[in-house]
Amino acid sequence: MKAVAVFPGKRQVRVIDAPEPQLQSPTQVKVRTHEVGVCGTDKDIVQFTYGTPPPGSDYLILGHECLGQVVEVGSAVRGLKKGDWVVPRVRRPCPHAVCPACRHGHPDFCITGDYTERGIKEAHGFASQFFVEDVAYLHRAADELRAVAVLTEPLTIAQKGLRQVERIQERLPWKMEAGRAVVLGAGPVGQLGALALMRRGYATSVYSRSRKPNPKADALEAVGAPYFSTQDLSAEELVRRVGTADVLYESAGSASAALGALGALGDNGLLVLTGVPSHAEPVSMDGAALLKQLVLRNQVVLGTVNAADTDFEAALEDLARFRARWPGGLERLITGRHPPEAFLDVVTGKAGGPIKNIISFS
Repeated sequence: MKAVAVFPGKRQVRVIDAPEPQLQSPTQVKVRTHEVGVCGTDKDIVQFTYGTPPPGSDYLILGHECLGQVVEVGSAVRGLKKGDWVVPRVRRPCPHAVCPACRHGHPDFCITGDYTERGIKEAHGFASQFFVEDVAYLHRAADELRAVAVLTEPLTIAQKGLRQVERIQERLPWKMEAGRAVVLGAGPVGQLGALALMRRGYATSVYSRSRKPNPKADALEAVGAPYFSTQDLSAEELVRRVGTADVLYESAGSASAALGALGALGDNGLLVLTGVPSHAEPVSMDGAALLKQLVLRNQVVLGTVNAADTDFEAALEDLARFRARWPGGLERLITGRHPPEAFLDVVTGKAGGPIKNIISFS
């Protein structure tokens, strides 16, 4: 079968003819890949920043954002049948009994680091014509979401982050109501994060680098999220324009963007960090002033990575809500569909649209 693979030892990325996987247990499901999303993690892997093949293999099949269709089910599989559309989760638990997170079904909180991640760390991904997965790691997507369900995995980042925000804000001696939110960065994770915040009732603005007009700003303002450029407004000017934020949702993967916007965070507010900077970025700041702000204003800085099964289910539910509330809003985010042979050009920015690019296998 056709697959997109990275060879770290040879520093190569190419389409290969890989063995077609077959069911090995009664709880497994064979899936025909429909679409795979491309993101910054894939860019880091093809630039050999990280990405680890499975043990015994010299290559790693890429792709961790996926939508596929069931073609075969094992004898013990319940809840899925041939023809169903499915989205797979990414991370698998570590094997250690001492890890309470993995033993309780939350490898997204793994404490040993010995988890595996499909398409990223020690497990082949989904950028192939077929893949096999245990039914426990598959989520059924409604037929009407076929055109946008490939966005499920990046949306789970917001689902997990906001689920934690709600838990953390239980610290307050009153019930926290949705207030103001500012999203840092206007890429796919920022766009989906803005929709998730708005759906929860937050008055949401987006603060990103590029000046208007640009397609990212157009997509956000089409759904009612005001867009501001860091080149036009400082954090202090942003506060004067929209007020302080109860939630700062960072999706830019930039230390300077995250720390530079902290002045926009309000009393009792949370900064949610989702981006993973891929390059060193020296930042000059007054550390004493930062600590003083965090302490005296009861603020919280939260890092969040990967997502659990509940976040995938919530993401699929929210995709349906988004389509009902903002017709065409999700479709507007997918700005390019490309064949597998274009993977490297797309992920390195030599081809593709300005927001979300998809590799199509069907």
